[in-house]
Order: sequence, then C-alpha cells, then structure tokens
Amino acid sequence: MSRTIELAARPEPITVVAKETALIVVDMQNAYCSPGGYIDLVGFDISGAPPVIEETARLATACRAAGIPVIYLQNGFSSDLREAGGPSAPVWHKSNALKYMRAHEAYAGRLITHGTWDHEIVPELTPEPGDILVLKSRYSGFAGTALEQILHARRIRTVLIAGVATNVCVESTLRDAYHREFFPVMVTDATLAAGGPAAQAATEFNVAQFFGWLTTGAELRAALMGNH
Repeated sequence: MSRTIELAARPEPITVVAKETALIVVDMQNAYCSPGGYIDLVGFDISGAPPVIEETARLATACRAAGIPVIYLQNGFSSDLREAGGPSAPVWHKSNALKYMRAHEAYAGRLITHGTWDHEIVPELTPEPGDILVLKSRYSGFAGTALEQILHARRIRTVLIAGVATNVCVESTLRDAYHREFFPVMVTDATLAAGGPAAQAATEFNVAQFFGWLTTGAELRAALMGNH
C-alpha cells in the first residue's frame, strides 16, 4: 500500500506519494562547494556551502530511510572535452570553467573534469549503495542524460530537488522536470545560488509562481518522519 506525505510547501501544501517520489541532488561537487573549487576560483561566494551540505546530507538520509531513491547529478566533461563541442557549441563560450581553463594553462584539465578532485562529489555526500549517479555536461540534469528514463522506469511523479547552483543547474533541472510533467519541489535551505541572495530569491520566486513548490529541509524531514 502506498503512503502519502502531506508536505508543507509554498505557495501551497502538496501531497505526494512516497513510492512515486525521488530526491535529486544537483552537482554537490568540490567544484561548486569547496574552497579552491572552480566556482570559488572564478569569484563566486561559497561561504554558505557548509550548511547546505549538512542539510542535503540529512535529507538524503531521511529519504533513504523512507524508501525514496536518491539520485545524484554530477556535472563535468571528459578529459578530451568531447561533450563541450568546441567553439561551435554555446557551452564552450558560456561555461566559466572552460573559459577559466583556457585563460589559465595551469588549470587545463583540472576543473569539472572526470577523474579530478574538482569533479568529485563532496565527501559528506558520497553516494551510498543503492543511490543513482547521473553524469551530465549541461546545466539541466535532463540534457543528454538518462534521467527522464530513470524516473519513468520507477514511476516517479514528484522530484525533490537540492543542490547547487540554485539559479543555474538547480533551476534548469527543475524547469525541465516541470516541462516533462513531474511535480518539482525545491528544498530552499539545501540549495545555494551563484550570485548571492538576490539570485536565490529570483529562483525561489520563479519556482513558487510558475514551476513548482518550495519547502525547507526541516519541513520535508518532519513530513517523512510523520508519515512512517
């Protein structure tokens, strides 16, 4: 028998079915969360990362305990940059990591490159047996990946979304989830924006008004515990 979860959310509460729900953890990698990672190198403030890592870890533990699958997205490129495409691809021009590596030869092949420290998921969030890992090379977790197939194969309808950066890969993934008929719920204190509070607020406004729902880690964990 499937159990339902009454989740406090904004702009209104949402009822979800546990077995039709998945947690998507977006790009919680050294590149985006750790001092010396790519996002730090290019000048974004990552001082807010530690509490986001902690809350995401609590969420992952709670979801596993509730039988909700945990899906990790991991952003980056092969060492030969085959996914980047060169100057004919927009990502070649817009990826701050690719631009930084071209401008700083010492970092060539070291930022969000498969097999590097920068690409690794932060130690506090190392995937556990049974978790699902999806590699991606664009902002959205649905772009060029098997994420949609993985979700459909498990009959998932609601996606809980945590990770970084709120206004880039989180929002891109959330919008694409909405356009694929999933119900997206962003966990606000388990996300961190590139660009500060204004960027975080802009995504939260977009989600609440147009694309999904907002909740907090405490609200989500309380709902999961209260529905066992």
